[in-house]
Amino acid sequence: MEVMRLIVTGTVGAGKSTFIRSISEIEVVDTDTRATDETALLKQRTTVAFDFGRLQFGPDMAVHLYGTPGQSRFDFMWDILIRKAHAYILLVAAHRPREFRNARQILRFIEERVQVPMIIGLTHTDCPGAWSEEDVYLAIGYVDENNRPPLVKVNPMQENSVAEAVIALVQHSMQGCAV
Repeated sequence: MEVMRLIVTGTVGAGKSTFIRSISEIEVVDTDTRATDETALLKQRTTVAFDFGRLQFGPDMAVHLYGTPGQSRFDFMWDILIRKAHAYILLVAAHRPREFRNARQILRFIEERVQVPMIIGLTHTDCPGAWSEEDVYLAIGYVDENNRPPLVKVNPMQENSVAEAVIALVQHSMQGCAV
């Protein structure tokens, strides 16, 4: 069986766990626990190791989705998960610009370890104060518009929106495999 491993990463509250829950065909394996740090200001529970979901495409092909914790104190899990990844999506909450610096740190952390295809998933675009795609690109360090990863708007609570993001990630990943 061929398994494609996709990582869903991003800052706290960007929608990583919800993303995986919206599309997984199995009951999601999660490591959510009560938030006890500044994360509790955003939400009551948070991922402390990883989330896992699966999509099965026939008997010989599956996509495994791994969600990372958002807090940098769990970056050892980012390292473990990204090393065997085929591609990843960085979720960025468009309405929380103070988190963009953390998103850049996650990007830098991953880019120092692996060179795999990635796309940006922009969440919360309908919230007051949401930044535009162009401003988010600039804020997370993609100044050269000819050298940017694809960006998709995604609503992690909607299965179709998440499916479109996964398809975009797989297509972007497959472009690197074309002969």
